[in-house]
Amino acid sequence: MPRVVVIGGGWAGCAAAQAARQAGAEVTLLERTDMLLGTGLVGGIMRNNGRFTATEEMLALGGGKLFRVTDGAARHWNIDFAGHHHAWLYDVTRIEPLVRRALREAGVEVHLLSRVTAVQLARDRIVAVRTEAGQNYPGEAFIDATGTAGPPANCRRYGNGCAMCIYRCPTFGGRIGPAALAGVKEYAALRRGGGRGAISGSCKLHKGSLAPWLVTELEEKGAVTLPLPPDLSGKWELLQRKACQQYALPEYAISIILLDTGPAKLMTPFFPLEILRRIDGLEKARFEDPYAGGIGNSVRFLAMVPRDDALKVEGLANLFCAGERAGPFVGHTEAIVTGTLAGHNAVRLLAGLAPLVLPATLAVGDIIAYTRRQVAGGDGLYQRFTFSGAGYFERMQRLGLYTTDREVIRKRAGDLAGVFSRPLLGRKTPAGAE
Repeated sequence: MPRVVVIGGGWAGCAAAQAARQAGAEVTLLERTDMLLGTGLVGGIMRNNGRFTATEEMLALGGGKLFRVTDGAARHWNIDFAGHHHAWLYDVTRIEPLVRRALREAGVEVHLLSRVTAVQLARDRIVAVRTEAGQNYPGEAFIDATGTAGPPANCRRYGNGCAMCIYRCPTFGGRIGPAALAGVKEYAALRRGGGRGAISGSCKLHKGSLAPWLVTELEEKGAVTLPLPPDLSGKWELLQRKACQQYALPEYAISIILLDTGPAKLMTPFFPLEILRRIDGLEKARFEDPYAGGIGNSVRFLAMVPRDDALKVEGLANLFCAGERAGPFVGHTEAIVTGTLAGHNAVRLLAGLAPLVLPATLAVGDIIAYTRRQVAGGDGLYQRFTFSGAGYFERMQRLGLYTTDREVIRKRAGDLAGVFSRPLLGRKTPAGAE
């Protein structure tokens, strides 16, 4: 049976592996660290604003397995916080084993501690990748889901240095993408006013370091807003440097906003600890991720690759990309959407079928094509694209793509209903795989 090799085990890579397996291929997933999910280990926000629409579209298309996993790990449902509605918050302390089990049950071969450092080419095709430990993994199609953050030198150059975040580059080695190893020229997002990349948009506080009354309120409501002292309110220009521009709103400049994702999720890239401890309930606050969250955070969007609307990487016949590698996409939902399409199209290539390009009548299709066009035009390098806010969510509403009506969304799928769940190579989908 033909094999798809996925490099990178974040949300995008896991979704690609799941989709390729559903479509009928044997699948190997290589992850450089000792856990899957990458930033999904510290994220947790799902279904807020247009992400609800995108999630339901993927369920209608048959690509909803990982969304069901996050739904099953939710701590809070349908909560609102500044600028965001009907959000679901999954428990970041529970999610990784659940995803690993789902992939195992689907038949995905997962290899942790497997940092890819070389590729073997035959003209315009990758035929194998090699890990730092010297293990070779051959395949017929490959997916680059390695993300865009790291190594630490980039955080020093474009941020405030290594903040000891969930990427853990000093321990497991910096990110290396197979597209770049194969000679594809990467590109970086830009910041208005100068600079490259964007700073990860949130931190985690250890609940044990917070006032008991604050923990109780946070766990009951799911979200808590604490006003900043008057002398600090409105002075956080770093909001414009965030990867998550959907949270670069005035409310986040005048308040501390906490979400309950297991730890207390602090919705700002970083925050000086001594100032944080001036706020009622946070007098003993301690950062859980990144450990140096008082001075910095990881820098992302420094290594994206050119691709088409089927997510095939330009210049290589059998390499696809997903997640941030496919453009300045922000969020777990966006990673799962692009990963699912990349994994499915990798198998379509092996089956001799034309690639699937999702139509613009679906939000999940429109965002992929729109982001590529915006980046190609240049201004997209300064934007961040997400279903949950900022410019793209405004576009969703303007085009009538945003809705929470599940029946309307199911009808939109039309002839594509269940497309991601159909085997393309003659194998039966394992029970419970979708």
